[in-house]
Amino acid sequence: MFTRIVKMEFEKENIPVFLANFEVIKEKIRNFPGCSFLELYQDKSDKAIFFTYSRWNAESDLENYRNSDLFKKVWSETKPLFRARAAAWSVDTVVSLGACPSEKSLGACPPEEGLGV
Repeated sequence: MFTRIVKMEFEKENIPVFLANFEVIKEKIRNFPGCSFLELYQDKSDKAIFFTYSRWNAESDLENYRNSDLFKKVWSETKPLFRARAAAWSVDTVVSLGACPSEKSLGACPPEEGLGV
């Protein structure tokens, strides 16, 4: 399993179009064979920058998606909205601490009792 991160920079006036398109296709991407996770992030300081973060079971699954009619449709609608060329990385997880047991935790996870932390 690996993670694919794609950075996309949009012209400001194209952000609503992108978000509307993403709303329509997000489930199709997430349910594509081999995709186990999909999130969309927006940069805090530059609202025109977005990242997709997806997890794939195998590189062949991502390649199958990239060669699919779905991807061709998504990319043909998304690419003209960019203000800069997209960048993409395929990465392996080196360390993952996961989420705190309580979703209401603020800041860092509280130390577990008995661990001397």
